[in-house]
Amino acid sequence: MPDPQHLDQPHPDPLHDELLALALAAADRAATLLRDGRPADLGVAATKTSPIDVVTEMDLASEKLITDFIGEHRPADGFLGEEGAGSPGTSGVRWVIDPVDGTVNYLYGLPSWAVSIAAEKDGEAVVGVVAVPMRGETFQAVRGRGAHLNGEPIRHRPAPPLAQALIATGFGYLTERRAAQAEVVRALLPQVRDIRRGGSAAIDLCDVACGRLDGYYERGLNPWDHAAGVLIADEAGALTGGRPGLPAAHELTVAASPGVFGALQPLLDDLGAWHD
Repeated sequence: MPDPQHLDQPHPDPLHDELLALALAAADRAATLLRDGRPADLGVAATKTSPIDVVTEMDLASEKLITDFIGEHRPADGFLGEEGAGSPGTSGVRWVIDPVDGTVNYLYGLPSWAVSIAAEKDGEAVVGVVAVPMRGETFQAVRGRGAHLNGEPIRHRPAPPLAQALIATGFGYLTERRAAQAEVVRALLPQVRDIRRGGSAAIDLCDVACGRLDGYYERGLNPWDHAAGVLIADEAGALTGGRPGLPAAHELTVAASPGVFGALQPLLDDLGAWHD
């Protein structure tokens, strides 16, 4: 597990160091559980918005492990988790947790899934950790202190022209939304190098941060999908947002190298990527 103390900061914030250490430890424990404890007959435990929006028993086990571990160390903190963890807390700190980002990939045995943990202080994300165990990678960021992958600083990719940009996206679970998203892809694809669909928003955001993608966009993300990844992308020097002038949100999340972002965000707005 990377040591948060190696990060340079003129005036370290002890709270941020504490939150980072807890996020790293919790993500490491959850990633180990998910990687080593996946049953051979893993099946769907429940569905949410549609029959293809699934929850497995391991999603539930991972979220419980994370919330129990953090709660033991910081019992006054709040939680917002994808699988139902929710409490306001009294400390001003809230943990935003996706216990398995990329559940369908995990269900099918594909490697692109992650554990995503962000810590917010007074409503602002200050720490983000995304563990991708099948790649042996842990991304981390502290607001104002840069982004790191396995302890090494990372930076966004130099921006190419939009026509040479590799862009990732994701699709929702509702039929009407998927149809609208397909129309956006149809219009966008001829204007970029290519489009990828990896299946994990957290990983896509981190891949923008470390230069493996030029940009990423998606409609329909929830806070647990993007809280850690957006902070990591921001701290790696990428630009993030939603519709022009707005932050990343359920309506639309965009992250890209600065030069690509300036072209991609208004284009997505014109194409209606923000509505069904």
